Amino acid sequence: MVVGFVGIFLVILAAVVLLGLIFVVGIYNRLVVLRNRFRNAFAQIDVQLKRRYDLIPNLVETAKGYMAHERGTLEAVVTARNTAASAVAHAAANPGDPAAMKNLVGADAALTGTLGRLFAVAEAYPDLKANATMSQLMEELTSTENKVSFARQGYNDSVMTYNTARETFPANLIAGLLGFLAAELFQVDNPAERQAPKVSFS
Repeated sequence: MVVGFVGIFLVILAAVVLLGLIFVVGIYNRLVVLRNRFRNAFAQIDVQLKRRYDLIPNLVETAKGYMAHERGTLEAVVTARNTAASAVAHAAANPGDPAAMKNLVGADAALTGTLGRLFAVAEAYPDLKANATMSQLMEELTSTENKVSFARQGYNDSVMTYNTARETFPANLIAGLLGFLAAELFQVDNPAERQAPKVSFS
């Protein structure tokens, strides 16, 4: 009789452990899927930012012939571009990492500011404003800025879904233990930095 109770108890215990394990595996798999989604969404930002960074040297080269007296402005754009490219490479290695994302936001804001100064200075050069190559590069940069904004929104949506899933009960009990840390949004804190630089001559 006692052996029968022990057997039933062991079967029930095994069933509870198995159900608990299935439950944990389900949470783990869901978090993996959501983490991969936000990482993929960051890859879309990465593609657009690299395109943006590839356009900038051509823009500077084109402007250099017309803006010989603006060497400091052109060098600042190149430096900011290189810093931003390095920051995006670091963030791409671990999308969602708070330190990497904050560094990227700062570098991207600095680049946007220096591009804005370049375009403001370029207004004073009528021949540069009329240059077909410059106009084409500016148009491509505008298009890329729009794609970056769209990709950033997709990334932030994916991060929000992931963070919500890892913070809700019962996933919050095991997310940290399984290595699922909170992901950082890619958002600009200064409202003035939210706007892409003006890249068309009027």
